[in-house]
Amino acid sequence: QVQLVESGGGLVQAGGSLRLSCAASGRTFSSNAMAMGWFRQAPGKEREFVAAISWSGSWTYNADSVKGRFTISRDNAKNTVYLQMNSLNPEDTAVYYCAARSGTYYSRLPSEYNYWGQGTQVTVSS
Repeated sequence: QVQLVESGGGLVQAGGSLRLSCAASGRTFSSNAMAMGWFRQAPGKEREFVAAISWSGSWTYNADSVKGRFTISRDNAKNTVYLQMNSLNPEDTAVYYCAARSGTYYSRLPSEYNYWGQGTQVTVSS
């Protein structure tokens, strides 16, 4: 089992930045291949893919809506994944979820992730 805990959400003005963190426990990244992803869900909308990263961190993929603004990274020694969010706009307001899947390569599909965090709220005011 893997437990994921997100942190770093909050209220920010448009144009501002936030850095989300996702701390994993139960299995260490150093000995268990796990790709990671960030998803978000706004009120009344389906959960959508934001960004993902391979186990090694060598490959990343961002949704078109966040390209050039968000950066996903990971520190396997700390069992932590990050999402640096810059140039935030009100459309980025959502609950952000961290997810983990067994294996080395990432996926855009929520159904392919085995473990999920509880989410952290990000609110961007105009």
